[in-house]
Amino acid sequence: MSSPVSISDFNKLPTNPGVSPMTPEQSQGSFWSSNPISSYVLETYRQVNAHRQGLVLTNPGTVENLNKEVSRDVFLTQYFFTGLRADLNKAFSLNPAFQTSHTFSIGSTSLPNYAFSALFADDNLFMQGNIDNDYSLSGRLNYGWDKNNISKANLQIANGQPTMVQLEQDYQASDFSINLKTLNPQFSSKGVFSGVAVGSLLQSITPNLSLGLEALYSRTQPSTPADAGVSYLTRYVSTKKDWIFSGQLQANGALIASFWRKITPNVEAGIETTLQAGMIPITDPMVGTPIGVQPTVEGSTTIGAKYEYRQSIFRGVLDSNGKIACFLERKILPTLSVLFCGEIDQFKQESKLGCGLQFETAGNQELLMMQQGLDSDGNPLQTPPSI
Repeated sequence: MSSPVSISDFNKLPTNPGVSPMTPEQSQGSFWSSNPISSYVLETYRQVNAHRQGLVLTNPGTVENLNKEVSRDVFLTQYFFTGLRADLNKAFSLNPAFQTSHTFSIGSTSLPNYAFSALFADDNLFMQGNIDNDYSLSGRLNYGWDKNNISKANLQIANGQPTMVQLEQDYQASDFSINLKTLNPQFSSKGVFSGVAVGSLLQSITPNLSLGLEALYSRTQPSTPADAGVSYLTRYVSTKKDWIFSGQLQANGALIASFWRKITPNVEAGIETTLQAGMIPITDPMVGTPIGVQPTVEGSTTIGAKYEYRQSIFRGVLDSNGKIACFLERKILPTLSVLFCGEIDQFKQESKLGCGLQFETAGNQELLMMQQGLDSDGNPLQTPPSI
């Protein structure tokens, strides 16, 4: 008579060669792997992801900095001013960074007579605030949740102007970047959005080429119709990173193409061309009344160069509208710089001139020695040779 079989005896049964029992994780995912639709989607995703990893793509940067090498580094957009100007900057610490600045100006149409600003920054947080003699307040706050996610907020309260609030979220992955921002967002009682909302995506296609889209949605009032548009972006960086091309086809019909070239380690050049399509009215020469519209294309080209030396930086630009402008920053002392900028409009027979001084002081002896080109032991810091 045979003995009864217990449940533990089944665990002693031999298994098939090469076959292992399913784990709880595998049993839970068996539905997605056995379903024909989901399995096809998962397999396609794995193939695309494996192909992306094989391309060795890099982060293309943000849409905001699509052509920064030309518009910010070479051209004078961020530097030009008129009248007399004096800046007094004082740094109290380096890590975390804390700095204050006083700006005085006379005869300028864009700068206030006096402005005070303060800056604080560490590894994750960046804060900057500014107030002028008209009590106009502006502030910026950036917080990095991790190396990929950054939240930004800008606030501007100007005397006699509407308040401006901008919220922004920036995500940068290994081979693409996404940016979402909104300007003065409001929701009515019925949930209707008013304001401006912008979303952009920049994706690396190859290690050198990036393509992107930027969508804009705006509505001034809940009762007014909304406007929307899509812009197309591209950016190409050479293998040696000595030249960069960027292009934008904006929603309003404008085409912007930029080219940046690093000629020598101390010399950079850039060119930017803008084409704008539009419509102009056609009037009857006899009566003077409008009889229709005619399509037109207007364009302009700007070329510029940047020369960077040991003690000075020179920028010069020339555009097709007859404007010639230059900006020179000369460091006389480690803590004193002289600024000079000028512009001549050949077609309008106008000229502009700006001169300024920039002082930099330190709050302690260590920072003062670094500004004077000395390390903590009093030895000279390594600097590139002068041209």
